[in-house]
Amino acid sequence: MRSCNDVMTMDPTCCAVSDPVSQVAEIMKSEDVGSVPIVEDVTSKKLVGILTDRDIVLQVVAGGKDAKSVKAEEVMTRNPVTCKPEEDIQNAFDRMSQHQVRRIPVVDGRDRVVGIIAQADLATRLDRAEKFEKAVEQISQPVA
Repeated sequence: MRSCNDVMTMDPTCCAVSDPVSQVAEIMKSEDVGSVPIVEDVTSKKLVGILTDRDIVLQVVAGGKDAKSVKAEEVMTRNPVTCKPEEDIQNAFDRMSQHQVRRIPVVDGRDRVVGIIAQADLATRLDRAEKFEKAVEQISQPVA
């Protein structure tokens, strides 16, 4: 089986907890991504959360908040589900399914962001379409 390192997007752009949500949204737009890892600071890259496009819509836009004044740490998901680069990709599949997340940061032994795996990575970098289809189905199940 392949490792997370084989399918992850290496060195994703991260934002700091103190960055405004508008800056995170600009990165999402320019890099065509749906989530950005949030780190203590961009030098350490120590993961503390993740901010998704859905978080921005539900917590900032629908909440009538100003994206230029709201900080990433105020609306990010804390303690996101992660995996290690050397782990079997099946572990990432299982965690994504169990927690119903579409993206999973990849961190090293010191919790520094080294990559990210998204559903699109699984679809384009794995050669077993049926396994991907099953994972998407599991990740997309409604929460009971």
